[in-house]
Amino acid sequence: MPELPDITVYIEHLSRRTIGHPLERIRLASPFVLRTADPPVTCVFGQEVKGVSRLGKRIVFRFGAAKAE
Repeated sequence: MPELPDITVYIEHLSRRTIGHPLERIRLASPFVLRTADPPVTCVFGQEVKGVSRLGKRIVFRFGAAKAE
């Protein structure tokens, strides 16, 4: 049995629903959910989701190269 079976199931389902689609919007229920501030999360709006993976207990969304502003 995997160490974190619930995270594995979340990643499988998120992958099927998000990979290949552009990020349209983000709604954060808590500021503690987002673990990065640089680059700002707004720089990935409109970019295609390339992958979903796990980093410890966190779910990570991978995008293409960041757009220059």
